[in-house]
Amino acid sequence: MSQQFQPPAPDSYTAAPAPAPARRGGNVGLGILAAVVAALVAAGAYGGIMNAIDRQVGYAAVGVGLLVGLAAGKVGGRNPALPVVSAILSIGAVYLGQLFFIALALADYAHIGVADVLSDPGIGGLNDIWKESAEAMDYLFLGIGGFVAFGAAKKVSD
Repeated sequence: MSQQFQPPAPDSYTAAPAPAPARRGGNVGLGILAAVVAALVAAGAYGGIMNAIDRQVGYAAVGVGLLVGLAAGKVGGRNPALPVVSAILSIGAVYLGQLFFIALALADYAHIGVADVLSDPGIGGLNDIWKESAEAMDYLFLGIGGFVAFGAAKKVSD
């Protein structure tokens, strides 16, 4: 006695869940905010690393760009403005890191706190020192940071 297969009644099936929507735009505002926070953190770390080893390292500029680009791309999604914003913020972060390195070096030299260096001549004084001492490598590191940030933001958002 063999039984034939009886399909279940049509209403006993559960509907498959709808596919997740493709990640398109993301939240651009949060992406930019994440990139700004990452840029400030990376600038401080970049200046601190340079102060600790008493020179610039290209890998650190790559790290700045990578951090800023990843933050913007992961949080902001696939908006085409985010790679550009990431590149600009990364260039600014490398620059601020270089200024922070100068401030740390001056504070060590004068045996005062970094806050005293930042408040006395201010950022303008540090910028003047940076302009006088900037070499081709300083500009190269600015470019490296921006290039890596652009690529990272674009790659992560795909």
